[in-house]
Amino acid sequence: MIGLISATAAGAAARDRLAAAWPDRTRVYDGPVKDAVRSAFAECEQLVCFLATGAVVRLIAPLLGDKATDPGVVCVDEGGRFAVSLVGGHGGGANELAGEVGELLAAQPVVTTATDSVGLPGLDTLGFPVEGSVAAVSRALLDGEPVALRAESAWPLPPLPLAREGAHAVRLTDRAVEAAENEVLLRPPSLVVGVGASQGAPVDEVLALIGAALRDAGLSPRSIAELATVDAKAEEPGIVEAAARLGVPLVTYSAGELAGVQVPNPSDAPLAAVGTPSVAEAAALVRGGELLVPKRKSERENGRPAMATCAVVRRPARGRLAVVGLGPGARDLLTPRARAELRRASVLVGLDQYVDQIRDLLRPGTRILESGLGAEEERARTAVAEARAGHAVALIGSGDAGVYAMASPALAEASDDIDVIGVPGVTAALAAGAILGAPLGHDHVSISLSDLHTPWEVIERRVRAAAEADIVVTFYNPRSRGRDWQLPKALAILAGHREPATPVGVVRNASRPDESSRLTTLGALDPAWVDMMTVVTVGNTATRNIAGRMVTPRGYRWQESAQEEGK
Repeated sequence: MIGLISATAAGAAARDRLAAAWPDRTRVYDGPVKDAVRSAFAECEQLVCFLATGAVVRLIAPLLGDKATDPGVVCVDEGGRFAVSLVGGHGGGANELAGEVGELLAAQPVVTTATDSVGLPGLDTLGFPVEGSVAAVSRALLDGEPVALRAESAWPLPPLPLAREGAHAVRLTDRAVEAAENEVLLRPPSLVVGVGASQGAPVDEVLALIGAALRDAGLSPRSIAELATVDAKAEEPGIVEAAARLGVPLVTYSAGELAGVQVPNPSDAPLAAVGTPSVAEAAALVRGGELLVPKRKSERENGRPAMATCAVVRRPARGRLAVVGLGPGARDLLTPRARAELRRASVLVGLDQYVDQIRDLLRPGTRILESGLGAEEERARTAVAEARAGHAVALIGSGDAGVYAMASPALAEASDDIDVIGVPGVTAALAAGAILGAPLGHDHVSISLSDLHTPWEVIERRVRAAAEADIVVTFYNPRSRGRDWQLPKALAILAGHREPATPVGVVRNASRPDESSRLTTLGALDPAWVDMMTVVTVGNTATRNIAGRMVTPRGYRWQESAQEEGK
């Protein structure tokens, strides 16, 4: 929850704008400012104070405890010009909140955290539990000193200027070790704990068992990714509460899935109780990995039988592949999610001209693998291979990466050994449609006229189907110097089912500085206007030119009724 505090009418107006925009995220604190700040600081994860920074500093100073647990605080000035991340920039999320507040109020976010200021990810923002000399190692990175990466497994990290050797180090480990001087420990989510329990097993017994198993194996509880068990135990209170106290998800599998997992210690007891000869070991191993702790039972107490079992598996490191759509070219049509993925990636793979569009958004140290036109399959294989090597990879494409772009060849190469994240973008049909008016107001289809990889017979069959179905058609890849007959052929097919006066929109380089567009008709369209940077949108029999805009009615009954009433 975000606490909102103001002292003046102008502050209250801006406060109320936030409250209206984020009704489920915010709580307004009225009354004397000192009391409001004290209450919000105790009750909320974040605060936005519409007060001077000096006043807020004096008010929160007695309340500050630990930066890992204190709320993030953002200050907005009386004129609403700046949103200042005051405390809790990383741990409290104030840096990110300042950006959100700034976007909503048209204020300039002010972030002074050193790493953010120079484009480096903070060591405490990498998504891993962190221990050790964060300040000292961060300072070494900022000063350009060599900082060694000591990774016991390859987990996808954002770009960091790390070396093989150095007086300071970042160590990626799930082992229960103490950080050395000038060392930061990052705890990857590498451990899966399988758990079985009798009905009514106490949560303390389950937790004690897990703690002992990890301690004896020299493993850190901060690297637990999840608890796993059989579906029949999905609501077992002791297991559910154990997962909650550890702060990890509880994952369950059917007895049939677990029965198919080969384990070293099967037993008749769980087979009779829940239908599988193993719960703890099988649940931990079902997705693969190395069994570090075989099944062990909890301690008996006062002659009572053990009520819980557990096993621990180290799962293989998984690389991360983000397939990112960059939109049609305009920077303001690049989504915030796409920006975030570009800054998260340690490896960027893409067409050279697309890389040039977003090179300035990449963090220092990002490894760029770029290639020219016609190397789509090579880029897809490269991106998947880099992800399999444990890296955080962004594979970029124009428009939406899933529409005539890189998502299809990449996912055809990828298996389930990497994590894949799709980031949608504004594709050319949508960008062109917005320029033309509303040509896609009813059913529509996109068809590529490039027959380099698709036989023309297949393309022609699809064009005929769209023509017969009276669907608006957007043609991608409509014409090039080496392919100049396909567009006239496709237009002739459509002309067999639509009048010559049917509106047609031609948009070149949609959203870019040299954007151009024209609204013509099916009978008047000159294919010479069209090249590979153009999309052509042909209306259906209901599409009209209204005030110079291409409009396809939605065709709903309420429109028909309204037209009848207007006669």
